[in-house]
Amino acid sequence: MIFIIYLLNVIVEDSGIALGKVTIRPEDRPQEWKEVISTDINGDHLSLVVDGVKVQFNKYHLYMGNDMNIMIPVKIFPNVFKCAINYVNETYLQLQKGNTVVEVQKDSHAIYVNDSSVELESGMKVVDGDYYVNSKVLEKGFGYAYNWIANESTLQLANSTSENYLPSRYSYGDVGRLPDIKNQGNYSTCWAAAAITAVESTRMPEEKLSLSVDNMVGNNGYSSSVYEGGDYTQAIAYLTSWKGPVLEAADPYGDGIVNREAEAVIHVQEAQILESKNIEAIKRAVFLQGGVESSLYTSMSKAGQTSWYYNAKTSAYCYIGTQKPNHDVVIVGWDDNYSKDNFSVPLEANGAFICANSWGKEFGENGLFYVSYYDSNIGIHSVAYTGVEDEDNYDNIYQSDLCGWVGQLGYEEDTAWFANAYTSKKAEEIKAVGFYATGKNTSYEIYVVEDFTDASSLNKRRLIQSGSFMNAGFYTVDLNTAIKTEAGKKYAVVIKITTPDEVRPIAIEYRAGKSTKNVILDDGEGYISYLGRVWENVESSKSCNICLKMYTNDVK
Repeated sequence: MIFIIYLLNVIVEDSGIALGKVTIRPEDRPQEWKEVISTDINGDHLSLVVDGVKVQFNKYHLYMGNDMNIMIPVKIFPNVFKCAINYVNETYLQLQKGNTVVEVQKDSHAIYVNDSSVELESGMKVVDGDYYVNSKVLEKGFGYAYNWIANESTLQLANSTSENYLPSRYSYGDVGRLPDIKNQGNYSTCWAAAAITAVESTRMPEEKLSLSVDNMVGNNGYSSSVYEGGDYTQAIAYLTSWKGPVLEAADPYGDGIVNREAEAVIHVQEAQILESKNIEAIKRAVFLQGGVESSLYTSMSKAGQTSWYYNAKTSAYCYIGTQKPNHDVVIVGWDDNYSKDNFSVPLEANGAFICANSWGKEFGENGLFYVSYYDSNIGIHSVAYTGVEDEDNYDNIYQSDLCGWVGQLGYEEDTAWFANAYTSKKAEEIKAVGFYATGKNTSYEIYVVEDFTDASSLNKRRLIQSGSFMNAGFYTVDLNTAIKTEAGKKYAVVIKITTPDEVRPIAIEYRAGKSTKNVILDDGEGYISYLGRVWENVESSKSCNICLKMYTNDVK
């Protein structure tokens, strides 16, 4: 048996092996041999190198099937290979990169590349509810150079084409990634409808959810109603606090009742605020992640109304002027060649975003309409919900900022320190921390204090890790090393943050008016410092809470 395993390892390293005068090719190996080889390879933890960069895996990993094909988890395709997942279920998968569309069927011995058949067996598999794709799909479908290094258990893939991975036109309505169109009725809830639609689209096409707009409006940390409106900061605060989103069935829209007992069915861990008017960044987010919540100015408030800026015949909208945004929509696609002549105002060039509105399917093209790239407001405030995870990702959340990013603190420089102290409820492990970047290109250092007693304890911190964020927004950082906690003991998370061009880089929650009158100051213990040496408690000195969350898992 030892001799056989050794011999099979040799076989893996070559395309075939000579036994006497007979050469055994990989495809001719007995199934029993293939199973032994795949088991041996999987035990070595396969590595993936794409365009010279080793892919770091967290939850999902490669594996070698019993047919000796390397299988890649579908969920990494957007980030790693810049491929959109247009459709996926247990028997069919559609991927797109640029203008190349690849279709894979589970039991077929071929894939289809722009409708042309290409021979390939075992195109996809489903393992424990997760979808995997044969790595050869990247070679035969998208033209990647393929190199399997057996003695290192490493698959190398290199993009051999120069095609832009963003097509000239792309729309969720065309490929089946479009959530249900909302109808806000006579209420001022466009902001919540847009945020919920954007989150729903991020889960598609793998999972189609119908989430509650009503709960976001009535169950957030703010004091507001369906008539008062809101914005993306309120949406981010509600979602990242895990107060939601909840299912529409648990809290139906427009019934005048808010179900505060309904539980979140997914957890939003990241929301990126994209650079103003960055058309390419918006396209990338839509193509690879999900719909982008954005704002525009309109004098209309429902379907059937008219406006000088809206051409109802072509469902095309463009406002050029100085009015501030007053309505939120979701960008779900684009068309670079959409004619400027379709708009009711003169424009210098073609091109438009495809947007989902919240005025029902009677508006536009079944709820969708075109907004010119040259509209004064579209794309200025844009949010992509890039971290939407299952509700069991962490067991517990520690926080004191249910209203989220209301204001900012700092010392008139781009660097500052902040911290929150929490008392562990039981034996747990600190797995991650969450906080805001208040501007672009933010860098951070994360420290932990494992025996917190008072402010002086913050100087006994231990550096855990560091990193950076490209965009403003809310981020969750998984810790490389979990920190064990004891019931009833205090722990502190400390952040050193640097945000270029921001003189107050720390996000805080405080009572800033009627909408934030419900802010509670005795639910947290937050601190700030100029150099990380002398600390002040912000609840007592600044009447605010630090936006800094801690996520834990129970110790089983």
